[in-house]
Amino acid sequence: MSHSAGDDAHLSRIDTLWSVVARAHRPEDADFAAAQQQLLDRYGGAVRRYAVAVLRDPDAADEVFQEFALKFVRGDFGRATPQRGKFRSFLKTTLYHLIVDYQRRRKKLARHAPLLDDQAEQCDKSENADDAAFAASWRDELLSRVWRSLADFEARTGKAFHTVLQVRVANPDARSPELAELVSGQLEKPMSAGAVRVLLHRAREQFGELLLDEVGQSLDEASPDALEVELIELDLWQYCKDALQQRRPNE
Repeated sequence: MSHSAGDDAHLSRIDTLWSVVARAHRPEDADFAAAQQQLLDRYGGAVRRYAVAVLRDPDAADEVFQEFALKFVRGDFGRATPQRGKFRSFLKTTLYHLIVDYQRRRKKLARHAPLLDDQAEQCDKSENADDAAFAASWRDELLSRVWRSLADFEARTGKAFHTVLQVRVANPDARSPELAELVSGQLEKPMSAGAVRVLLHRAREQFGELLLDEVGQSLDEASPDALEVELIELDLWQYCKDALQQRRPNE
């Protein structure tokens, strides 16, 4: 799928991550509340997923999330800057400490010692299971957001991209005739195998474009090279390598 002028216009309206972070920590800014909500909407899902995965207790995870949100609205994240690394990494370290503090308060450190221990102060200086856990939660959140965006796209345009991809995911080994039959049933209209193959190809392209947009909004620099590094780190590159190539300038 080529990257159209309409796509470029859409991307130009997307604020860079750090401009949103800055506005979210300036109470005098007219967009202060909206910027805070934008960041909480973008990262809140990943924060909850990570807290649930680590604490294995939805109520405990909710308590940690509430502390996280309180710190956020108080402006405690204002010291985050591009020079100190990715905002995702800053959030992960903050959340890590919140979970450690929660476990200490509840005297439950021993139960989770393999993951969180008294070396928490060094968590932002080493690669450990915690890094992988937060990356996985953020990856799942990105994919979830893309699936929702694809469903919205289908509802808005009538192009059954979400439907055909969902059918393919649920039936990974189905051959084209069987896939066409399944998609026809979902859409309640006949679809040929050839038409479904074309639809599936375009759906994958759209999924890749949406995923690039989601990842790009979480980076200060959304250049093709920066996107590629982030996608590989999150194990998402395979979903949008073709879409990424379309965004590289012609050499």
